[in-house]
Formats: sequence, C-alpha cells, structure tokens
Amino acid sequence: MHSLPDHTFSLATSTDSAGDVSISITGDLDYDTSDELLATAERQLERRPAPRHLRLDCARLAGCDSAGLSILLMIRRRADVTGTRLHLDNRPAALERVLGITGTLAHFTDAPAPDQPAPEQPAPGQP
Repeated sequence: MHSLPDHTFSLATSTDSAGDVSISITGDLDYDTSDELLATAERQLERRPAPRHLRLDCARLAGCDSAGLSILLMIRRRADVTGTRLHLDNRPAALERVLGITGTLAHFTDAPAPDQPAPEQPAPGQP
C-alpha cells in the first residue's frame, strides 16, 4: 500500500555549527505558501555574517507550481547578493522535471561555492 504525499505546508529551519542553514520544505510550494518560504530564507540571508550555504531540503516537497519556482529563483538571486551558495537538496523527480522543462536547473546546480573563484569566461572573440 502506498501512502499519499503530504501536501500540508511546513518549514523547519536548522543551523549547523559552521553557521550554514538548512530549511526543510514539506508539502506544496505554490501561490499560497511560497511567500512563507521567501520570508524564512530572507531572515536567514539577512544574518550577519550571512551563511555560506543555504540548503533547501526538498525531500518532502509534494509539488511546486510557477509561483514556487519564481520564489526559488528569487531566493537564488538574494543568496547571490549575500555571497551565499544556494543548494536544492533531495530534489524529487517532479521538481527536477519542472526545473528541466523551464531551463532553470542550471541556476541551482552550476553556482561556484562562495570560497571558490568563479570560472573564467573567455575574452570576447575567443572560443
């Protein structure tokens, strides 16, 4: 017998000894719930010093609509401003599919770590 996914939205935030933050997401990330995730992430990103890593644990994420995706991208931009690397951990297949279809997966998987230099870009006219 299979259990149905839990669509009740909740967030659980924890901070490790290095000051890095993990926010576990349970339920649907959608129009009704995405502002709560943004507010929670912003509170963490506004800390001084800002965390080096912000992990969004998506293992219990039941669904993500366009509003949820928009908030994930907004959190990514705000994390970039503070020098925090955003991770989307334990992405369920449905989220992976949304990120793939929308061409946004690279926004969450290609960022250099804050302590790593950004990859060099070729000079204009160079291959």
